[in-house]
Amino acid sequence: MKLRKAFLLAAIVLALPVIGFFAFSTHASHHRDLPKSKMMSLAFWQHMVSPGELSQAHASLENNCASCHTAVKGVDANKCIVCHADNKGVLQRQPTAFHAGITACAACHLEHQGRVARTTKMDHVALAHIGFKELERQPKQAGVDVPAIKRWLEETKGAPQQLAYPHLRPEEALLNCATCHQTKDRHVGLMGTDCASCHSTSKWTVAEFRHPSAASQSCAQCHQAPPSHYMEHFNMVSKKIAHQEDADVAQCCGPVQVDQCYRCHQTTNWNDIKGVGFYKHH
Repeated sequence: MKLRKAFLLAAIVLALPVIGFFAFSTHASHHRDLPKSKMMSLAFWQHMVSPGELSQAHASLENNCASCHTAVKGVDANKCIVCHADNKGVLQRQPTAFHAGITACAACHLEHQGRVARTTKMDHVALAHIGFKELERQPKQAGVDVPAIKRWLEETKGAPQQLAYPHLRPEEALLNCATCHQTKDRHVGLMGTDCASCHSTSKWTVAEFRHPSAASQSCAQCHQAPPSHYMEHFNMVSKKIAHQEDADVAQCCGPVQVDQCYRCHQTTNWNDIKGVGFYKHH
């Protein structure tokens, strides 16, 4: 093992001059007018080996690789934390509060993609691997059988048909969706917290979903009317626009539920009003 490491290190040391030569010869033509002192500066050579421009937010660090990278190790999460640890906008919001315990920023936050406004690419598999590493560090404290999870992952990768949710990857199936997404639950708890039984991690929409008939009279089982429907606005504006002046809003009347959403609304979109088309009410 030691011999292999020594050989690998020697190969890297020998390759660096070759890489530097090609990098310099490729880009030197663009810098012929630069003074020799600048061409020999650290910033110049860092620019030569850079894989691309940083995002606009990090543009000021472009000539200082050490602000994010550590030699041999690469991107160092500790250096990210120095600048972003006090980001209250992220840490105080329930969907993103998990960042307080993340120690691998580069898995989802990608740089050197150019001057783009957003560098985040949500990778649920990467998030699962990060969480799994944390469990390996303190399995007893978390109360999780780490060896059993490892065995399950290996078995499921070899036989994906064993996975309860075929639209997820095995690592994604380990995540608790509600931990981050419960504030975005449009089902207001009616469907439980097993989000993966319907949703994938690539998009919220469910391709297989087929809405009940537009004549359905049980809309309130899943949909709640907006506040304006319980105000005079509903009588003065909404009813008249839809030409349904005797329609009633879903409201509790003892054991009976008055629900006449179908009188005005299509199932394509809430703003698609029967006989009117798309109309912005509020």
